[in-house]
Amino acid sequence: MNNSRQSLSPAEAHPSSLTGDERSGDTSFAKRNGPFDALVLDANLRQSLVSVRSLGRRGMRVAALEVESLAASVPTFSSRWCRQAFVAPSYEQAPEPYLHYLEQLLDSTQVRVLITSSDGTLAVLRQHREQIERRARIALASESALAIAINKDRTLEIARELGLGIPQGIHVESISDVPDALRDVGLPAVVKPVESWLWGGNQESERLVSKLVTTPDEARSAVEELTRLGGTVLFQQFLSGRREAVNLLYAHGEFYARFAQWAKRTQPPLGGTSVYRQSIAVPQDIGDQSERLIRAIDLEGYSEVEFRRDATGKPYLMEINPRLSASVEVAVRAGVDFPHLLYQWANGDPIDRITSYRTGGWMRYLEGDFLTTVQSITQRGRPGVTPPGRAIFEFLTSFFVPAHYDYLNWQDLRPGLAATKKFSGSMVQRLRKLASRRP
Repeated sequence: MNNSRQSLSPAEAHPSSLTGDERSGDTSFAKRNGPFDALVLDANLRQSLVSVRSLGRRGMRVAALEVESLAASVPTFSSRWCRQAFVAPSYEQAPEPYLHYLEQLLDSTQVRVLITSSDGTLAVLRQHREQIERRARIALASESALAIAINKDRTLEIARELGLGIPQGIHVESISDVPDALRDVGLPAVVKPVESWLWGGNQESERLVSKLVTTPDEARSAVEELTRLGGTVLFQQFLSGRREAVNLLYAHGEFYARFAQWAKRTQPPLGGTSVYRQSIAVPQDIGDQSERLIRAIDLEGYSEVEFRRDATGKPYLMEINPRLSASVEVAVRAGVDFPHLLYQWANGDPIDRITSYRTGGWMRYLEGDFLTTVQSITQRGRPGVTPPGRAIFEFLTSFFVPAHYDYLNWQDLRPGLAATKKFSGSMVQRLRKLASRRP
């Protein structure tokens, strides 16, 4: 297999550094870099590596792209199936340089399908979708469906109309609303941003994550932080039951693939990405609810519908992810290749119909699992956090349970080595910071 790749440095990647021929889409530049069946954005994410491997091993030409602020060590770039690595300007402060670079890249390399996996790039693509789609097909649902799926308020409103379980909660716009929220919902509670990615003034942007609060002071602090850029939040009841998710590929009014998983451990411990998860048969209750919700929104393409159960086992809808999720590899390992199905849909090809998959398989993200175990010590006693002794025991005994590991693929070893090196470096930095704080 021809596996030549050209990894561009941040300086080379910035649009202002491109030569005149490259900026104008000179054919020699196109021949040197393309064409590509797919360009996978957000290369630093685990699901992006899964996508590159999924499509590459089928003989497709796949390239990957990451922004310069995250491009110091990207495991996806070292994959045998990554034909070329691109580094673009960051978009956190202003999306224009990123967008300009992406447009030049698409013009000169002839990309068929663009695949995104992060809230940030999804937001950029939504803002400039029309001009990007003149150059490549974007593997995302329609704008009308996305506008509902990424907004928790609108998602929960439709779910409520369908009769799905909704966590008790109240809409909060500022600190002044916190007393009402405490009275109606109580503590502990979860403060959730209505949208996970928010653009503020002067093009400032930020990814917002949910926060567990156990005191009035924590509640006020969380609301103040999450509404800083003008967004609103949901103040919801805390549910500590089993976390389950249904993954779907929906198109043309039909479901082509269904999959379910449960997360035994997440990072951070409350509602973070799953770091130790297992494939399960689709539970009848959340399977039916997920399909009705996706149909009502008409959310085509890939989606992950997340639920939490209460102490009695009743499921409550948490959110929808309308993009490839970090946990998708457990589905691929079980026989449901969502990245390939997503590509087929986006490219207008016939879509494979998946009717069964292997259940009981474990998937582990070792770095995240290690950090979750550490947090069980630093956050001991907080709701939803496993006691330290039990957390350490479960972390160690998990090595004796047969499982696949994120990044590790015996046919593609270099990403695993790159991820290990990156994690080791970050741990050394953490230890140095701890040592410097000692008297």
